[in-house]
Order: sequence, then C-alpha cells, then structure tokens
Amino acid sequence: MNINIQSTKDPLLQPYQLKHLTLRNRIMSTAHEPSYSEDGMPKERYRLYHAEKARGGIALTMTAGSAIVSPDSPAAFGNLHAYKDEIVPWLRELADECHEHGAAVMIQITHLGRRTNWNKADWLPVLAPSPVREPAHRAFPKEAEEWDIARIIKDYAATAQRMQAAGLDGIEIEAYGHLLDGFWSPATNKRSDDYGGALDNRLRFTWDVLDAIREATGPDFIVGLRMVADEDWDKGLSREEGVEIAQRLASSGKCDFLNIIRGHIDSDVALSKVIPIQGMRASPHLDFAGEVRAQTRFPVFHAARISDVATARHAIAEGKLDMVGMTRAHIADPHIALKVMEGREADIRPCVGATYCLDRIYEGHEALCIHNAATGREATMPHVIRPSEEAKHNIAIVGAGPAGLEAARVAADRGHKVTVFEAAPHPGGQVRLAAQDGRRKELIGIIDWRMARCEAKGVTFRFNAYAEESDVMALDPDIVLIATGGLPDAEVLEEGNDLVVSSWDILSGDAKPASNVLLFDDNGAHPGMQAASLIAKAGAQLEVVTPERFFAPEIGGLNHAAYAEILDRAGARVTINSRLVGARRSGNGLTALVGSDYSDVVREREVDQIVVEHGTLPLDDLYFALKPMSKNLGEMDYAALVAGRGQAIDTNPDATFRLFRIGDAVASRNIHAAIYDALRLVKNF
Repeated sequence: MNINIQSTKDPLLQPYQLKHLTLRNRIMSTAHEPSYSEDGMPKERYRLYHAEKARGGIALTMTAGSAIVSPDSPAAFGNLHAYKDEIVPWLRELADECHEHGAAVMIQITHLGRRTNWNKADWLPVLAPSPVREPAHRAFPKEAEEWDIARIIKDYAATAQRMQAAGLDGIEIEAYGHLLDGFWSPATNKRSDDYGGALDNRLRFTWDVLDAIREATGPDFIVGLRMVADEDWDKGLSREEGVEIAQRLASSGKCDFLNIIRGHIDSDVALSKVIPIQGMRASPHLDFAGEVRAQTRFPVFHAARISDVATARHAIAEGKLDMVGMTRAHIADPHIALKVMEGREADIRPCVGATYCLDRIYEGHEALCIHNAATGREATMPHVIRPSEEAKHNIAIVGAGPAGLEAARVAADRGHKVTVFEAAPHPGGQVRLAAQDGRRKELIGIIDWRMARCEAKGVTFRFNAYAEESDVMALDPDIVLIATGGLPDAEVLEEGNDLVVSSWDILSGDAKPASNVLLFDDNGAHPGMQAASLIAKAGAQLEVVTPERFFAPEIGGLNHAAYAEILDRAGARVTINSRLVGARRSGNGLTALVGSDYSDVVREREVDQIVVEHGTLPLDDLYFALKPMSKNLGEMDYAALVAGRGQAIDTNPDATFRLFRIGDAVASRNIHAAIYDALRLVKNF
C-alpha cells in the first residue's frame, strides 16, 4: 500500500473510537440489502461483496438492509433471515474475512412491520402498530396485539445474540419506515393503549427492545439505531419530536450511535427524497444530521447521496458527522478509501446517481451498478485489471460508447495496444445523448472516467472516423471488437412509418416538439421517458401511449418518480394497454391510429407529431463485412464467456484476427449490459 504523506492529515482518514472499537478512518457503507442472499443466508456472493470493500480500505461495512428478526416479517427484497440460527456461521465467515482486511462489520436488524407483503414466506399477516396500509408494499396490516409485541421483543434479543455470536462488531436497529418507528409516528400509530398517544407511550416498545437486547448481549456490545428524526410530512413525526427522540436515545445509555435519516418511505416519490437520485440535490440531509449531532453531542452517522470525497471530507471536517456513509459510491467503487490513502482520488470510479442499483432491488432483482459490472460479481469479475502474462495483442475497437470504452480500458490495463475508431467527434454514444438532459447530465461521468483511464494508458483514439473494412485491416489487428451500438428502430407501424420521428430525434434536437404530440413507447426504458420529459417541458400537449399495464416498466420506482412528476406537472396524459398501429396525414397534421392487444377497436387521435420509442437495431454492417475474414467467423463461445474462460474458436485458421461484437451492436439492451459484455470478454485477452 502506497500511503501519501499528506493523506495522514486528511480528516477522512483519521481513526474514530466508538466505545471499545477503533475504526481506521471515517468512511463507511451504510446498511442496504443488495439481494445477494441465498435462502436468506449471506453466502459467498454476499461475503465477497463486503470483503471487497474491506480490501478497499473502508472502516466499517454495514451488512443487511435489513436482516429480519421474526418469521412474520417476510423478506421484501432478499433480506437476510437473522431469526435463524444457521445464519451465524455464514456471518462469522463474512466478518472474519472483513476483519482480516482491517474493516469492522456490523449488521442492521429489523422487523419490517408494514413494509412487506403477506403473500410470501409463511403467509402470516403483516404487522403494524395500527392497521394503516403502506402504499409501496400494498399490504393491509394487522394491528399488533400485546402478545405480538412481547414475542417480537424476544426475537430482537435472540437476533442480537446471534449477531454477537457471529463475531460482528455491533448491530444497528432500523427505525425508519419499519415497525419500531411505526410506533413513533402519528401517521402510523393510532393506538389508544399504553403504546399510543403521548411520546412516552410511543417510545415504550423501543425501550423494551433495547432493554431486552442489552440483557441478552451485555453492556459492551455495540448497539445503534438508524432512525428517522424528522419525517418531513405533516402527517408524520415532526422535527421537534424526532430530535427529542434522538436526545432521549443519546442520554439513555442504551445505545452507542445514531444513524440519522430525514423523510418517509411509504411511496416511491417519498423514498426518492430520502434516497435522492441524479438530478436531485446532493447530500440534502447532511446539514440536518449535523444539527442532530450538535444537539445530542452523540456519535452520529449519516448517508444520503454523499457520492464524492470532497463532500464526505467536508462532513467530517466541519463536525457534522462522526462517520460518513458513501453507500452507493462504494457500489460504484469499493476501493474509495484506498485510493484516497494512495493519493489517487482522480482514479475513483464516480457514482453517477443513476440509482440502477436500488431500482433493480425494488423491482425484485439484485443490486448492480450501472457502470461497474464487477460489483456483486466478485467471484468472477475483477475490480482491478491485472496485466496479461501472455503475448500482447494489437486490438482495434470500433465505437467509443460505453461498450467500446470499457473494452478499451480493460484491454489497455491488460497491456495491449489499443486503437479506437469513433464516427462522432466525441465519445459516449447513447450515453452522451442521454446526458444532454440536464437531469441526467451526471451520466457523462461514465464516459469521462473511462476516457481518463484510457488516455493514461496510451489508447489511440480516432474521432470523426467512420471506420470501414480497410481502416481496420490497415492496423493488422489480432482482435477486432465491434461496439458500434445501434440506431432507433421506428419501423413498428402497420402504416405510416415514414411519418414518425424517434425518441432520439427529440433528445438530439434534430426534431423539435410540436404543439400536440403522441409518444408511443413499447420499450419502457429511459429513452422514451426522457423524450416525453423534454416534450412536456417544452409546453406541448402530450399523450404517452404504451401497450404495457403501466408505463415505463424498465424503469424502477425511484427514477419513475422523477419522470412522473414532470409529466404530471405538465398535464400529460398516459394511456396504458394501447398500441399505436398506424399513422396517416390529415391536412397539416397527423392522425394516429391507436388500437390494443385486447380488442379490434381502433381509435383516432389528431396530433401534430408522433414519436416512437422501440429500442434500437444493431449498426452491424462493418461486423458482417469483417466476419468471413476472421478466425472465429464472428462466433462467440457463450459457454466460455459465462464460465470466465478465454475465447478459442478457430473455425478459419488461415485468418489473422478474431472478431467479436458487444453492447447494442448485438441487440438493444442498456448501459450495464454493454459494460458487462466488454469486461467479461476482454478481461481474458
């Protein structure tokens, strides 16, 4: 490890003493559930994900978001089953490996309360302080009875004992949007018994849980709360009561730190204000967390879109926080602390705020970073690319979008000679197009980071170069990668395809929004919604038509909220279960023919402009021109690719180069797919 002398004075790198535990710096990853569990257990994938952050210099990695303490709190998104004894050896293995790399490990535990659903696991009723439904998970909860409360208190204590037995450094109890703080909030606690009404009563369950945990684990085990100190909601917990709860907890002697949250999470739009995405204000609750720290004089942690080192450093230097959570930032780059220590801040892969990670979780998938395909795949994908020990190759790459640039970065780190052709004057492809929207401008960080890495490694770029067969062959390459992406596919109508424009035309400015626009989107991803946003903000009358049961199904809830707000404010109309089947000229305007998959009824709309979003078709002419000249005839050995082996197909042994295509040059997908294509192929060159 190369430690920069100046870094030893860095506020972020100063150790922090929490009770008996010395944390090596002030950087942490707060609890979150990546949904890497298997049967509710943190097995290899889960362990390697946290171990990578420990290897990367983090002081504290907080697992689970949250681990559930009771069987009647069924997993909502891959939660760990902390109520089972079998979790102990799995967590011990995780903790031991992280400890070997110098990081502390804690876990967040909870009863989810109403933030789950009943139609899974053991089909037990969802539980809450009062029968108030949470819109996000849609269950109608049962009001907790006294025997429910008594058994859940015991479950918390037993779970804490398991976590202690696993060798974890402490636990954090979740208290925002879950059962514990459900008792705190007037929005969810309508009780008239000893657990409702006055604040003393609403805190009764919390004190009983903390007392039971202390009795089970003893006074030395570290126990904290991730708590909402202001629900920012006229129906919910006020700032005054929230801060008072924080002060009471701090002075109680029953807990050791507070991890401060502001807001409520019962809907997508509310959650997006707690966990802001791109286009929203960075670190919006940092000052509030600092105010709580000042009023409580107690250890305070906090995370909410603190994605850059400068902000994190400010949070510590100004005394706003004791430990700063850079959670999504570590999904993008698990080696942040190490790079700071080594004076390599410029090498940190930036979190671009896309929130692909969380949107995947809330749609029932595992967390993946939009532009780090190694995160969550540590068993097979490297975070650090090592030089090849084999012969160095001469590699030609056509296309400088995300797939081409990732291929160039990895190939250059492997030590190969790399030349990239790009028809446009700038790199980025579809990412550059998407980043023209001010709300998504941070996406350009995906491109800028790769360009910086490529330039540092001596990659040759030829911009404004529409590469042809002769241009590629003039390099005498050993390997050719086609990463030319795709072009919009608007040929989807039974008639009138020549009368429509694509979402790309709107995004690029080649077509200006007209006064009355119909946008047909049967892709359901960002391009259609970005085009819709631009049309709406231009003041046009807009109708979005989709054959889906709901609009934009490829966009998760956090990003959905941002688009929905724009469309709602503009008065845009969204029509589901409908399909654009044709377009005709009608005087100076157009007639859109709208049918559906459910009947033969076709309705007409009189509009000025029709926009179609139907994904892309591969721009693959060069691939097919080179294919018969290549050693592998363009064939990809999928079995080898998936297994992590190199490509060895040699169908045409007299040829001099191998040929592959990646990203949207294969099929219309997304940024992550393009980057993953490149990484898992090129890492073996």
